[in-house]
Amino acid sequence: MLKRAREVLLHEAESVRQLADKVNGAFVTAAEAILACKGKVIVTGIGKSGLVGRKVAATFNSTGTPSIFLHPAEGLHGDLGIMQKDDLVLAISKSGNLDELELFYPVIERLGVQIISITGNLSSPLAKRSYAALDASVVTEAGADNLAPTSSSTAAMALGDALAIVVQEARGFTAEDFSLLHPGGTLGRQLTLRIRDLMHSGDDLPIVTGNTPVSDALLVVTKKRLGTTLVVDDQGKLIGIFTDGDLRRLVSSGDNFLSRKVGEVMAKNPKRIDVDALAVKGLKMMEDHKITALVIVDDLSRPVGIIHIHDILNSKLV
Repeated sequence: MLKRAREVLLHEAESVRQLADKVNGAFVTAAEAILACKGKVIVTGIGKSGLVGRKVAATFNSTGTPSIFLHPAEGLHGDLGIMQKDDLVLAISKSGNLDELELFYPVIERLGVQIISITGNLSSPLAKRSYAALDASVVTEAGADNLAPTSSSTAAMALGDALAIVVQEARGFTAEDFSLLHPGGTLGRQLTLRIRDLMHSGDDLPIVTGNTPVSDALLVVTKKRLGTTLVVDDQGKLIGIFTDGDLRRLVSSGDNFLSRKVGEVMAKNPKRIDVDALAVKGLKMMEDHKITALVIVDDLSRPVGIIHIHDILNSKLV
């Protein structure tokens, strides 16, 4: 069973890989038509192609292209009223013999709506009716009987994803735009949660001057419970950071460090982050540099905040 499962996965992966060789000017024509569409993209298909179409429509919506899925049968019983002259139809069909779509054509032609298609048969009636027909053909399905849509539906979905992403990038649809459409869950938090939402500031900020004895700096570290204290000069500008990691290194050295000035044993040039940066960026910085805290400073290099890795992890960002 494991051997067969791997064969199916590799078969479908190869079918998708082969699509890259088939992408041509028709793809560009289709993408430009979607970009120029002043209305919505109406995705249609039946059976497995319809299920793929629902996903493709959802991907368009989440990447900044208004879209809706219209089931052909429902369309023939009144839902064609959703189609307007500024819309565009994206039809998905393996065979390209979508009989139900034949009955759409009077409405499509009356409104002057363009059709683009994703099909496994470029000689089909659907392809010939299309302003741009994208080749989603596969050599065989993944099943031994070559009957159930497997590789073909995967290929069609991948081609739909490619269209959506190319259009998204051509639109200049940014991560900030994306975040407005995904406010919920982990993804929403990753796209909206910022350093300012999690950082410690004001009275919660652990700060000592460089002349402070290490013994007194440790009291601040303990009181503020962040495992660190920021170190500033006499003008209040950030000059370093003293962490529990620095303390462990001092203890292991056997040095009589408690009476030393913290400015002598601190780590200089601590990593900083902008207050408006995404929290996920802060997490990546900490992971990349193997540190547990980042500092936020103002225009005069005075510390105004600190964020600890536990603040991010407790926010359920990941």
